[in-house]
Amino acid sequence: MGGARYDVVHWAHAVTLYAPSPPARVLGIDPGLTRCGLGVVDGVPGRPPGLVAVGVIRTVAGDDISARLLAIEEEIERWLTEYRPDTVAVERVFSQRNVRTVMGTAQAGAVAIVCAARRGLPVALHTPSEVKAAVTGNGRADKEQVTTMVMRLLRMPDRPRPADAADALALAICHLWRDTATQRRAAVARSGLGTEAAGRAARAGVRSGGDT
Repeated sequence: MGGARYDVVHWAHAVTLYAPSPPARVLGIDPGLTRCGLGVVDGVPGRPPGLVAVGVIRTVAGDDISARLLAIEEEIERWLTEYRPDTVAVERVFSQRNVRTVMGTAQAGAVAIVCAARRGLPVALHTPSEVKAAVTGNGRADKEQVTTMVMRLLRMPDRPRPADAADALALAICHLWRDTATQRRAAVARSGLGTEAAGRAARAGVRSGGDT
């Protein structure tokens, strides 16, 4: 059975003592058989996200599928052990004309989900358009725009290569921001402030709207 070659870049990340809450850590995974992107990002509400690590798992196309999936599983497990994320974000597989590519992506994605589930970690699935919209503000942004914004948001001096690495970081950022927004809405709902605000608006004759 053939092995896998791993390309990993580590980045130092300092957590400020004045952060309002402990950082949430997300492992973003851009699944693929030949190249599987991995990116770990930390973040706290109201502060820019911080880069922890980024890398790519590579497997040889001619190797047996079982060996390739095993190699991907072993490396994802190593990342989970080393970086201890709170959540794993995986790109949701979408329909493509190339059925073979879709199958490989789905298989690698399933391996990532199983690895997270084995450790009791929550898994989030995001579509490419959701990721693009979260990072660039445009759900139809191209890869160049996504990479540029990832570099700017994470203050990266060098371009993450290949594109799978940038996509993994974009997935992590997307989930970090979406999850933070969801938690804030839930906290407001639990506190009753949302209902109180809606009541004030109604009394003032203003129609209240909500997030979609």
